[in-house]
Amino acid sequence: MTQFNGRTQICYGENAINALEKLEGRHAFIVTDAFMVKIGFADRIISGLERANITSSVYDKVEPDPSLETVREGTVKLLADGADLIIALGGGSSIDAAKAIMYFAHKADPAKGKPQLVVVPTTSGTGSEVTAVTVVTDTEQQMKIPLIDPLLVPDIAVLDARFTRSVPPSVTATTGMDVLTHALEAFVSTPANAFTDLYAVHAIKYVFRYLLRCYRNGDDMEARQNMLLASCMAGMAFNNSGLGVAHSIAHTLGGLFHIPHGKANAVLLPYVIRFNSFDVRDRYRTIARKLELPCETVEQGNESLIEAVRWLNSQMGIPNRIRDLGIDEGDFQTSLETMARHAMDDACTPTNPRRPSLRDIRQLLRTAY
Repeated sequence: MTQFNGRTQICYGENAINALEKLEGRHAFIVTDAFMVKIGFADRIISGLERANITSSVYDKVEPDPSLETVREGTVKLLADGADLIIALGGGSSIDAAKAIMYFAHKADPAKGKPQLVVVPTTSGTGSEVTAVTVVTDTEQQMKIPLIDPLLVPDIAVLDARFTRSVPPSVTATTGMDVLTHALEAFVSTPANAFTDLYAVHAIKYVFRYLLRCYRNGDDMEARQNMLLASCMAGMAFNNSGLGVAHSIAHTLGGLFHIPHGKANAVLLPYVIRFNSFDVRDRYRTIARKLELPCETVEQGNESLIEAVRWLNSQMGIPNRIRDLGIDEGDFQTSLETMARHAMDDACTPTNPRRPSLRDIRQLLRTAY
């Protein structure tokens, strides 16, 4: 039997943020970062909550790649706060932190009931607003830890493109390539099905249609809105199908070398497409056809897709090799075995279409370097 789950209420389009005024609750715990407070976005959330007669408090200590320490501190504050609503405001880091804080607070005191989780993304990338996944960083072990549990699925996602307008081109590029990696890996994953395919294909087409427009003109609100939708659709796809080894390796690159997740995915994706090509039948060719790329044969479709991803990277200043991410060769070689083992143990690896060995991951890393 095949299943598809999608329980998040999605509010999008013009003035989507007004959905906050319809929330029911007593007190909201807003999880965000200091920059969101500085530019006034947190105030916009607070205003919407006030119009719904909901009080609020702000936890703005989230850093890039939120640490276990940050999650622990936020959990303690949430438990003391007694909030029945959690609002995640920000990019993937703030959303991941809010989901983890909610999860551990509920596990610590299940008698209080799970707070309602509302997500307001300010980047178009993670798709975390609709997934049962969150990622936190163990700074001592220098590794990212994915958590997967149905409790982590947000209740409401508010997709208001105005909150993405301030994102600089470099972040627009890397988060957008994260969307593409989500969608492509979901499309070829072993549990992919008719419903995940629909969302994944639409997300891929939207990335190729709208990402460069966002990158070149941050005020192009049609493109901004459609990239938010692409991110959400890719999230719906991979939440049901899983991901693959591009994400597995990106997690360990981020944990060890602090490479932004979307940038790591962007660099790795062409190598992973080639790595998987024998095992996906004509799936990459199907995507090439949808993008109107040359694909008379399966092999030509595979190569066309690889070149299309590399071209998109090049248009946004994203390098094509790990070495160009600023990782010293000596440090890379020293960490190679650790990275390969972390990738093999990653939660994304079992759904990759090609079942890799430890040697395969080592070789994939060497080739991408």
